[in-house]
Amino acid sequence: MGTHAPGAHGDPTSGHRASGVEDALSPRRVLSSETVYRGRIWDVRSDAFELADGAGTLQRDYIDHPGAVAILPMDAEGRILLLRQYRHPVGMDLWEIPAGLLDVEGEHALDAAARELAEEADLTASEWHILAEFFTSPGSSSEAIRIFLARGLTEIPHADRHERTDEEAEIEFVWVELEDAVQAVLSGRLHNPSAVVAVLAADAARRSGYASLRPGDSPWPAHPAQR
Repeated sequence: MGTHAPGAHGDPTSGHRASGVEDALSPRRVLSSETVYRGRIWDVRSDAFELADGAGTLQRDYIDHPGAVAILPMDAEGRILLLRQYRHPVGMDLWEIPAGLLDVEGEHALDAAARELAEEADLTASEWHILAEFFTSPGSSSEAIRIFLARGLTEIPHADRHERTDEEAEIEFVWVELEDAVQAVLSGRLHNPSAVVAVLAADAARRSGYASLRPGDSPWPAHPAQR
């Protein structure tokens, strides 16, 4: 039976310690890139790129996505707002958080978050922080999502509210305790990725009184369009 030297590949105790874990941009060269499908919301691109150390090239097709923002609204009592919306690809009504595409040219992510909070939840916020950022499916899509924590909430007057259409016209709302939302995630009752990440991140950030969170207008260099 073979053995592994300390620190060798396969040793679960080897590699980076948690304090040193950080994603980084790759130096691989993209040799060609073309749009092979144009859709109503996003396109599909086909890229050829070099493997590490000149070991050859690969061709990959992926969804060229503008990215998105999501918002976890939290009231003065620490409750969070969830909204239920029908999602046709999975055939389910999902409890989610307000979210939307970064599809307005030149719009800052924080401004997009404020717009989506108003349009989907009829709320404005005076305090904005970043809870988390993630790629939804980095093996097949360039979609990057930034999740904000929105506090200092104020309801928008009925006369000034955005008119929701299509699936958004069916949105339902509920305020829940953060602890209850965490249990819903862990028991497999919540499935929307932004909601799952937001709930767990908020629960972790609460331990420091949210003091560890970045300001809402912080740079976002991991987003492919902002490098």
